[in-house]
Amino acid sequence: MSLLEEVVQDLERHSAQEGWDAAPRLYALVQSKELRVAEPELADQLGLSPDVDTLAALEQPALPEQAAVEDALATIAWPDAVTGCALVLERVVLPPEVEEEIPEDAAEAAEFAAKHPAREDVRMVVGVLRDGTRHSALRLRRHDVDDEVLVGPDLVPALADALAATFEPDEPVEPGAG
Repeated sequence: MSLLEEVVQDLERHSAQEGWDAAPRLYALVQSKELRVAEPELADQLGLSPDVDTLAALEQPALPEQAAVEDALATIAWPDAVTGCALVLERVVLPPEVEEEIPEDAAEAAEFAAKHPAREDVRMVVGVLRDGTRHSALRLRRHDVDDEVLVGPDLVPALADALAATFEPDEPVEPGAG
């Protein structure tokens, strides 16, 4: 199992222990050996072994509540010491056959989804590394047991793309543009 797979599955298990209906949580992923050099006290607090290199998941401040997660991610840029990032996010999903019934208005659509009898609550944990490696874990509320968590690299491609974009350099602003 890769270091990214390990950290995604650890974050999923940790989230499962905390229960459902949680706000999105963003994590910076840092090589534990680098963290031990840069922040030895923090590495000790996290119980990171000096002999084993892992990915340490460092929870970031809460994402803005009023912004869509994808919009909030578009404002993030990571320092070079960050090897990757991961996001824990809960969503309500509906089957494709009810897609045409969803109202256009965002607030009405959210209410529609929340009250629909075919709704499914899903917790997604998606991690990406600077080199493009991805891994995801999905837990359905109605199948809320550890051995029914779905895992794989491409389970939530749009969210993985949004996380990967946080590692892309910002476009330079042309002089006089604005």
